[in-house]
Amino acid sequence: MSALPGTAPSAEDILDAAEACLGRLPEHMQAAASAVRIIVEDFAEDEILDEMHIDDPLDLSGLYSGVPLIHESVTHPSTQAPLVFLYRMPILFEWAARGDVTLEELVAHVVIHEYGHHFGWSDEEMHRILDGMD
Repeated sequence: MSALPGTAPSAEDILDAAEACLGRLPEHMQAAASAVRIIVEDFAEDEILDEMHIDDPLDLSGLYSGVPLIHESVTHPSTQAPLVFLYRMPILFEWAARGDVTLEELVAHVVIHEYGHHFGWSDEEMHRILDGMD
């Protein structure tokens, strides 16, 4: 993290942590993961929160947008590029409130959860992947 003492980690710091997480994925997953673009924003847009029926913007720390690979087909490929949104302020608020994980661990958890939507991973698979990063 490059945040100065007394300052909150920046969007770039969150992105760096996310990319470091992806760099720890098993090698056979890294190429497919690199096709998903990560975007860090402070909060989800109001339209997204409304669509998801979320009243408090601090309740959404990440979002996958795209067609999961398990729904792709050679004859009907998706035209929508897969995106993972990480929402900086909810992540930072959760990190501060919890106090029992590093920012890198929390970002990794959110990243793996959102990539799980892309790859069609089960909760058990996501936990195994996270455990393998230790």
